[in-house]
Order: sequence, then structure tokens, then C-alpha cells
Amino acid sequence: MATDSVVHQLAIRVSNRLRDERLMLVTAESCTGGMVAAAITDISGSSNWFERGFVTYSNQAKSEMIGVPADLIDKHGAVSEPVARAMAEGALRNSRAQVSLSITGVAGPGGGTESKPVGTVSFGWSNRLHTAVETKVFKGDREKIRTQATAHALRGILTLLDGRER
Repeated sequence: MATDSVVHQLAIRVSNRLRDERLMLVTAESCTGGMVAAAITDISGSSNWFERGFVTYSNQAKSEMIGVPADLIDKHGAVSEPVARAMAEGALRNSRAQVSLSITGVAGPGGGTESKPVGTVSFGWSNRLHTAVETKVFKGDREKIRTQATAHALRGILTLLDGRER
């Protein structure tokens, strides 16, 4: 993966914080297809702070791999804050990590709706004590949306590690 320089710099900052605090990260990614995991593992020594990554692109994978209830997806849609929360918390339950992030969205060019246009991405960040969720709408083509989502997810981990509320 040719990592965007902003993403790479954020991944270095996240990696340094995780290493310094002796924490492990787990990711649960849908529309980014593992881009956060790739950005983190581009950094030498990442096995010391990156526990695992789940790419749960399909709704079935979200349920089978990290325990997102199918009825939650049916009720809110895969691109929603309740599903992002369940993904972040499910990734923690299914790993040895202490912190997690999740991403689920519509990267385009198709798949958008009036209520969830292309670029809509829901995020979750959890540390087992607190889970924060947020939805953003990014502009651009598929690559730009996925890169922006990756950067935003990494910024969210820094916020979580700083103990700041979203």
C-alpha cells in the first residue's frame, strides 16, 4: 500500500504512543479494507503494539468474526454508529488488545443513499472502559474517502489515548 504521508505520520504517532504505554491495538475495518492495519504494520516493530486486524467487509463477517448482532445491522444499517460501536467492542472481545478502532462506511462510487451518501463513514474507538463513536462525511473519490477515513481513525486513537472525549 502506498501510504499517504499524513497517514504515515499519524501511524508513527499512534505507534509511538502505543509502544510507550505498552498497549496493543486491534482494528475492525470495513470500507478501508485493512488500510489502518497496513499503515500501522508499515512501521518496523509493530508486532509490539499491533495485536490483529479484522477486515469485516460483509455484514456476515461483522457478525461471525467480531459478534456484531445481525439484528443491529438490520435495524441501523452497516454504516451506523451502533454498528461501529459493536465492531470496536467486538474486536476487543475477540483479541488480546486493550484499544480498538472500527470503521464502516460507503467509499463509493456506488452504494450511497440519500440518508447515507457516498463518503459517509462511521467510526468507533474503545479502550474497554469507554467507547466513542462518530460519523463523518468525506468528499472525493474512493481512494480519497478511504485515505481520509484512515487518517481520521488514527487521530481518534490519539484522542482516546489522551483521555479526551469526542
